[in-house]
Amino acid sequence: MKYTLFARLFALLLIVIATTTVSAQSETETVADYTVEALYIPMPDGIQIAVDVLLPAERAEGETLPTVIRSTRYVRALDRQPPGEEDLAFVRSGYAVVLVDARGSGASSGQRTGELAPQEVADLGEIVEWIVAQSWSNGRVGAYGVSYDGDTAEMNVVPNHPAVRVVAPLYNDFDVPALFSPGGVINDWFATNWGGVIAMLDANDICGLAGVEGLACTGLRLSYSTGIKPVDSDANGEQLAAILAERDNVDIAALVAAAEFADDITSGPNAQYAGPYLYEAEIEQSGVPMLVWAGWLDASTADGSIARYLTFDTPQVVVIGPFSHSGSFDIDPFNTPDQAVEPTQAEQFTERLAYFDALLKEDGEVPESSITYYTLNAGTWNTTTVWPPQGFETQTRWFFVEGNGLSTDAPTSADGEDSYAVDFSTTTGETTRWHTQLGGEDVIYPDRAEADANLLTYTSEPLAADVEITGAPVVTLQLASTHEDGALHVYLEDVAPDGRVTYITEGILRLPFYAVQDPADSPYISTWPQHDISEAAYTPLVPGELTEVTLHLYNTSVLIEAGHSIRIAIAGADEGLFRRYPAEGTPTLTVSRSAAALSYVDLPMMER
Repeated sequence: MKYTLFARLFALLLIVIATTTVSAQSETETVADYTVEALYIPMPDGIQIAVDVLLPAERAEGETLPTVIRSTRYVRALDRQPPGEEDLAFVRSGYAVVLVDARGSGASSGQRTGELAPQEVADLGEIVEWIVAQSWSNGRVGAYGVSYDGDTAEMNVVPNHPAVRVVAPLYNDFDVPALFSPGGVINDWFATNWGGVIAMLDANDICGLAGVEGLACTGLRLSYSTGIKPVDSDANGEQLAAILAERDNVDIAALVAAAEFADDITSGPNAQYAGPYLYEAEIEQSGVPMLVWAGWLDASTADGSIARYLTFDTPQVVVIGPFSHSGSFDIDPFNTPDQAVEPTQAEQFTERLAYFDALLKEDGEVPESSITYYTLNAGTWNTTTVWPPQGFETQTRWFFVEGNGLSTDAPTSADGEDSYAVDFSTTTGETTRWHTQLGGEDVIYPDRAEADANLLTYTSEPLAADVEITGAPVVTLQLASTHEDGALHVYLEDVAPDGRVTYITEGILRLPFYAVQDPADSPYISTWPQHDISEAAYTPLVPGELTEVTLHLYNTSVLIEAGHSIRIAIAGADEGLFRRYPAEGTPTLTVSRSAAALSYVDLPMMER
């Protein structure tokens, strides 16, 4: 299983990190319609940052070009391999492209004390300064990238260099703990596997990434690549070997494995980058326009893109679609798994290129801030300047009622409750919104009817008319548990007349973090409840005592058709993905649904 995963990731990583071959005998080699040069840019503290510079092969004498940067910690280039398609597409569209190995990764020297540490962010400003001093530069710079590379794209504005005119953070995490520890529930699957991948990348273990050893490893290295591409001046790879021998980066997988609380990861001597929201002042000061893309079922990137839009006073064009991580697959759960993504990746690039051209090649006007979003099951796109969109500000309350029902009529009985013994074998599968973050693969949730038989569910009567839900559903429970610790995994689902159950979205919360955070104390603005998931906020439940627990489900936009029912399904675990709480014992959760202790879900919905 481990080798299968890494082999799959290796194939996908090649798309992201591959770049062109460079001759050991020349500083710049012309390949087809572009040239490439691999060199070091020295930083003020002596660290050497490895870059590849891709330029159009044919340029008029004295012609200058706008530049786009893609900085990565996933290796800028493999030796003996060609460039990535999107990198080349920019070159063929009249751009210089600078691919960067972040400090402590790839062929760059230095150590990584964490991801996107302050010095790594400062390096980006130095690289921009180097770019504008080159004879081929027109003095205008943009940055783009997916996932981590999207984080670095956004961080390019932090040094506030005047040459940076536009950035495109694509499918990146505005709130990193929301990926590693959503609602305080540690995402062990992602941390372990992502940590393993970056450890092999940092060690230049290409065979480990491919899941091969012995003769197969030898064959891979001889016929394909030995791994990280050295710079041109390091013809025999001795400098790269010395850098790798001295590398001693922080072990992210071990750090997360040992973590009990989110601030075990984001504070203290091994503090990790928590997200772009940390740099609100610097980003707003820059005023740099952003083109942001996210997917409804790509971890919590959609929530992050909305929170950024609400928080930062900068020009932002946001697109939220039926996209896997990187936009390669259609993830609309109401479509068949073989449905091709629309817009296609080529069309997605064309949209991004037009945005960059207007601001880097021309003196175009900065587009008005907006969010363009896709509605699942409807196949439609809409644009709004506010979130939630007009008409969805008021939520419809659906109460949990007798018979595992959902009703807009509140219960009137003086008593009423449902008990659920947590089933720790319940799972959402192996192709979820969380799995796509590691490699960008398709998101497929099979029919949830069988899984729901092991959950506590509340289902409405069939709807009399089509309804659209757009925004963040919010679930409020009057809850008692037999244990001090535990977790909630809550799902919004569509139940078809034939009984098929379709996953729409979910919310996650470790129960001792039940207290809703005062919006004034939140690190960023949202239109949904947030929770402080630090150790200081940890409040064990009192066994047997009712506690009000409120959590939001990730933002969505979906059409529920007439004749279908709305379902809320409640679990206490997601086996294979998230850490188990408590570590030992099996809690029984009791949900009250009496007139005096109401449990319900608020849905931002309208009839269509």
